[in-house]
Amino acid sequence: MGVLARLTKGRIGARGSGDEDRTHLRQWAAAHEGVEAFVEPRTTVTGTTVLLVDKDGAWTRRRVADPAAARKFARALAMPVYDVQLVGYPQRMRDHDARERVLRERARRARLEE
Repeated sequence: MGVLARLTKGRIGARGSGDEDRTHLRQWAAAHEGVEAFVEPRTTVTGTTVLLVDKDGAWTRRRVADPAAARKFARALAMPVYDVQLVGYPQRMRDHDARERVLRERARRARLEE
């Protein structure tokens, strides 16, 4: 057993995708417009994930069993699916995250001024 596995007792990366993850992804996709799926590869920390990004850049991510399961999920919901290693992350996602950071900072400053 490796050092990381001993420290985390196998918790990191051990959690597989489940019904809750698939339900969340389905509900999120139904609540957003222009959703595309981006398959993220397995890493030493997490398993394979699918990232859903809507037309405005809002996003959610959940684990899936493997890349084939991610593609099958996206096709079942008739959404485009991309390999993030080939196409990268969409600019609208980065723009959305930047806008959210600005809004959070403004809210924090407003709370401090009260």
